[in-house]
Amino acid sequence: MTNPPTEHEEQREFVRWFRKVYAPVRIFAIPNGGARGAATAGRLKAEGVSPGVPDLCIPAWHLWVEMKRQKGGVVSAEQKDWIAYLQSVQQCVLVCRGVDDAMAQIQAFLNENPCHSPSETRPPF
Repeated sequence: MTNPPTEHEEQREFVRWFRKVYAPVRIFAIPNGGARGAATAGRLKAEGVSPGVPDLCIPAWHLWVEMKRQKGGVVSAEQKDWIAYLQSVQQCVLVCRGVDDAMAQIQAFLNENPCHSPSETRPPF
């Protein structure tokens, strides 16, 4: 029996798919996770790194993506707080359990938000 993919592996495959399918639309990662030494963690915190910010951002669509493993990933209290904040300022947030779920949720998001065409690179306002 093989282990399910890690969150890193799921996110890497999702970003690869997204950049291929929606090439003109920019997506970027928020480097909040990972093991770090105390000095590096302190520097990043001073620079504005904030626990709980979703993993990915698609600015043109006002969309944030929090990636979780297919099984076992839990949304932390800090993540719930950021999700609530982002939604309160009219941002959309998807919590996706694996690459397949992320692909499906992106396609559903586009179907529900026709003002965001797959090639939309400018804000809809």
